[in-house]
Amino acid sequence: MSGQGYPGDSPVPARKDPRVPQTTVLIDGTAVPKDLGGVGRYVEGVVSHLGAADPSLDVHLVVRPVHAAHFRGVAPDVTVHVAPAWTDSVPLRFVWEQTGLPALGRRIGATVLHSPHYTFPFGWRRGSVVTLHDATFFSNPEWHSRLKRTFFTWWSRRSLRSRPVVIVPSAATATEAARVVSGIRADVRVAPLGVDRARFHEPSVAEVEDARIAAGLPDDASWIAFLGTIEPRKNVTALLDAYAAVQGARDATGAPTPWLVLSGARGWDTDAIERLDALQDADHVVEAGYLPLEDLAGFLGGAEFVVYPSLGEGFGLPVVEAMAAGACVLTTRRLSLPEVGGDAAVYTEPDASALGTAMTSLLDDPARVATHRAAALRRADEFTWDATATVHVDAYREVAVPFVGSGQVTR
Repeated sequence: MSGQGYPGDSPVPARKDPRVPQTTVLIDGTAVPKDLGGVGRYVEGVVSHLGAADPSLDVHLVVRPVHAAHFRGVAPDVTVHVAPAWTDSVPLRFVWEQTGLPALGRRIGATVLHSPHYTFPFGWRRGSVVTLHDATFFSNPEWHSRLKRTFFTWWSRRSLRSRPVVIVPSAATATEAARVVSGIRADVRVAPLGVDRARFHEPSVAEVEDARIAAGLPDDASWIAFLGTIEPRKNVTALLDAYAAVQGARDATGAPTPWLVLSGARGWDTDAIERLDALQDADHVVEAGYLPLEDLAGFLGGAEFVVYPSLGEGFGLPVVEAMAAGACVLTTRRLSLPEVGGDAAVYTEPDASALGTAMTSLLDDPARVATHRAAALRRADEFTWDATATVHVDAYREVAVPFVGSGQVTR
């Protein structure tokens, strides 16, 4: 495979003077899911801002065919390579990661390989950086399927014990990793995620209407928004219980209740999914599935408020995105969420009773909601992809193993 291009590769630029060490970074984007999701937004944000953080970096990104055009569009200064189409198979992707990825790295003369989603090739002997997004596979295994927790705890240990630098998105994740994993040798660095203010901004009236249509809501209906995968830690069952209690109490007094709209994929929370399947139209709960990215600002910013009752996150990107859209966010104080929400968010305990009380309080106090909307916009300004990229550039520079002469590798 060495010396051969992959179908759809961008041309490999000629190397600069070999006597001058150069940092050539290869980022493995083949783990990004088809619908991008949080990992995809992380890779997008980092690769599209590395050039501003250090214009001298030679940045390469390898992705599966489904993502090639997208990433060439969002990161035009990055050389995008296309992995074989058979890497769409998860098991085969891991085979390629251990074989084809190092071969590509050697072919382009990469001095650093960044693995942005837990796993990395064991045979890579040059500079290495791995991103771990979450330590709850250790601390709260009940939130994850057995396969996922077994897989990700194994790889997290390997990364923390063998890689020179591991990047995490929050201090809470770094603290959890140190608490639950022994023998950490990596330099663990915190790089809070950013938010794309071109996509996530205060929405116009038209954008709010587009989001209402995309969610399948009736004309003029107001809503409470939730954004996330329906998995146990997102606490959707408690949210449904809280909403039902709020709706029942307000119906008794004649006060209207906004609809509850859930946007995101169905995961492995069987209890929540059973509840959703049993809902009737009169319950005023909409399961909207994946909303188009262009509708998220209107969906989040157009809501009465956004509720994110998670039991714990490695970062909590939906909270930042909602704040950037000018939403009042109701969330919990678990793990990283207070790092993200700061004083701009409204906090509650994650049980249904506390959630219901907090939701009622916001519905009854529009002035408080308005105050938190304004604070959310200011808070979101603190989370930039430029800052995230700077942490990555510093890591790349420190771990890089440069080429010397005709291919000799030195520290």
